[in-house]
This record gives sequence, structure tokens and C-alpha cells, in this order.
Amino acid sequence: MKKLLKATLLTAVLLFATTVANAQSGKIVFENSAHDFGANIPEKGGDITHRFVFTNTGDVPVTIQNVSASCGCTTPAWTKEPVAPGQQGFVDATYRPNGRAYPFTKNLTVTSNGEPAVIILTIKGTVISAPPVVEDTVSNKQQ
Repeated sequence: MKKLLKATLLTAVLLFATTVANAQSGKIVFENSAHDFGANIPEKGGDITHRFVFTNTGDVPVTIQNVSASCGCTTPAWTKEPVAPGQQGFVDATYRPNGRAYPFTKNLTVTSNGEPAVIILTIKGTVISAPPVVEDTVSNKQQ
């Protein structure tokens, strides 16, 4: 009987400790995890950026530790300071379309001390070719 009582008490203490540990965490909730830039991104129109906004819905501050892009054509930037409970932070994804006239889908992997610890964000779109440069051969011959 004593062994059963000890086992029950130990189980209750472990469950309580687990519940308390899990209750205190930062939680990252993004407004959107994907963005479509559309089908008419000009190849020579310059870099394009989308800001992914998140809210910390947890009980403790969250810090984004790293954001890595799936290729060198995408550059991430993010909130570097801890984001307090109830506050917002961001991850920016900047895509360079120059020389990339085709559809694209790129991922950003966000790593944080919050829940979930890893989040995948996605950008996509279609880059259209820059119009070809036509030289005026008649004017060039007269010069």
C-alpha cells in the first residue's frame, strides 16, 4: 500500500512539474506563412521584399535565433531583440529577380526559442523577362 501511495504521489509531482514547465513558453504565431508576389515581377525592376509579421502569444519573451534562406537569391532580415508576450516581430524576405526570369518558390527556415522552435516561411512568384534591348543600327552607321 505504501509503495502504491509513493508511486501515485511521484506521478502527480512529475505531472505537475511537466505542466508548469510547459506553461511557461513563448509562442510564435505568424499572420501568414506564405506570400505570393504574383506573376508579373519585372526581371530588371529591382529587389522585392515581403514582411512576415508574428505575435508572441506565449508567457515569456521569444527570440529569433536564426533565419536561413533556401538559396542565395533570397536574403532574410528579422527582429533581433526579444519579443515580449503580446508584442509583434517580423521576418523580411528579400528576393533578387535580376537574371532569374522564371517561376520561383523559396523557403526561409526560422529558428527560435519559442514554440514551435522551427517554422518554414515561403515566398513565390514568377519573374518576367526584361524586354530585349534593340539597337538602332541605322543611327549607329550614320555616326
